[in-house]
Amino acid sequence: MNVEELRDYCLSLKGTTDCFPFDEVTLVLKVQGKMFGLIPLDNPEPQITLKCDPERAIALREDYSAIVPAWHFNKKHWNTVMIDPSISRSLLSELINHSYELVVAGLPKKLREELL
Repeated sequence: MNVEELRDYCLSLKGTTDCFPFDEVTLVLKVQGKMFGLIPLDNPEPQITLKCDPERAIALREDYSAIVPAWHFNKKHWNTVMIDPSISRSLLSELINHSYELVVAGLPKKLREELL
């Protein structure tokens, strides 16, 4: 999956927007204003940093070499996913959906209902 496909998939999730609040080369993905992912646009290899629950993050990092702790967030709650042959499109979609759902679950009830 290339960067544009990655961005398009994320933006297909209801209520998702993107912006550049950090710098000109990092696309921030948000749902109802809450961040769930980052896509660095200046990397030669496509990658995405996603929110993840701590237990799942540990298991994923043990099973896939392309998933590493993100250095710029709390390592217990974020993972950087390098897009390489070890990550299938279905697994990548699952990881993105998991991150999205974690953020949606933490939204106030009224905002959650708008996304259903």
